Amino acid sequence: MALLDLLDWSLISSTVRMVTPILLAALGGALCSRVGIFNVGLEGLILVGAFSAIVGNHFTGSLLLAVLFAAAVTVLFSLLFAYMTIGLRANEIVVGVAINFLALGLTTFALRAIFDVKGAFYDKDMAGLPKWQLPVIGDIPVLGDVLSGHSPLVYIAFVAAILLHLFFTRTVTGFRVLAVGMNHTAARSIGLKATRLQVLAIVVCGVLCGMAGAQLSLGQVTMFSEGMTAGRGFIALVAMMLGQSHPLGIVASSFLFGLMDALSIRLQGLSLPTQFTAMLPYVLTILAMFFLKDKGASTASGQQSTR
Repeated sequence: MALLDLLDWSLISSTVRMVTPILLAALGGALCSRVGIFNVGLEGLILVGAFSAIVGNHFTGSLLLAVLFAAAVTVLFSLLFAYMTIGLRANEIVVGVAINFLALGLTTFALRAIFDVKGAFYDKDMAGLPKWQLPVIGDIPVLGDVLSGHSPLVYIAFVAAILLHLFFTRTVTGFRVLAVGMNHTAARSIGLKATRLQVLAIVVCGVLCGMAGAQLSLGQVTMFSEGMTAGRGFIALVAMMLGQSHPLGIVASSFLFGLMDALSIRLQGLSLPTQFTAMLPYVLTILAMFFLKDKGASTASGQQSTR
C-alpha cells in the first residue's frame, strides 16, 4: 500500500465511524462539566454500555432493545456516580477512577458468568447495527461515500451535538445549567434546583455513554472483549477539554482523534508494527494535554470551587 493510498475518501468515512464513541462520551462529559462536575468515569461507562448492548442483543434479539438496555444499565452506574459525588460529597476524581475499575472488573466477571467465556464473546448469528443508506445524499459522488452507510448511532451523535449546542444557547434550562456550573452556591441562592440539574446532567451523560458503548460493540465489531474501550473514555475527556466543553468544538476535536484512530488502522497495511500504529491516538492525546495543561488545571480547580 502506497502512502498516498492512505489519504482517500474512505479514510474520512472510517473516521466518521470511529469518532462516534468518542464524540458521544465527550458530549456527556461536557454536560457534566457544564454543571461543575468533572466526570472521569467515562471510560467505565462506555465499557458497561458496550457489554450491556451485547447482553441485550443476545437475549432479546432486538437491536433497539439492546441499545435501550445499554443506556439503562449505564444510567444506573451514572446514578451511583451521582450519589457518591453529590449525595456523599466524595471526591469526583476518586469516584470516577473507582467507576472505571468497577466496570472493568464487573464486565470481566459477567462475561464469564453469563456467556461462560474468557477474553471475548462473539456470536456469528448476532446482527450488528444496520447501515443506513441516505436516500438523496447517498447518490452524490464522494459525499455519499462519506456520509451514507453508517449506523443510526453515528447520525444520532452529530445530531446530539447540534441539539446540545442549541440547548445551551437557546433554552432557559440550558442557561440554568450554565449558571449552576459557573457558581453552584449563587445558583442555589436565586432558587435554582442546582442538585437536580446536576443529577439530570449525569443521567444524560450515562445515556450518551451507553450509546457510545453500543456503537463500539454493535456498530463496529459486533462482539465484546475485555477492556475493549482501550482508553476511549480518557480520549473523550481530552476531546472535551480541547473543545472547551463547547458541543461544536467537541465535534472538531473528536474528529481529530477519530482521524488518528482510523489512520492507525490504515497504517497497519504498510506492514508497520501493530503496537506502533495503535499508539497514535494516545500520542495525540499526550500532545493535546501539553496545550491544555494550564487550561485544564484551571477548569478543574474552578469546578471544585463551585461545589
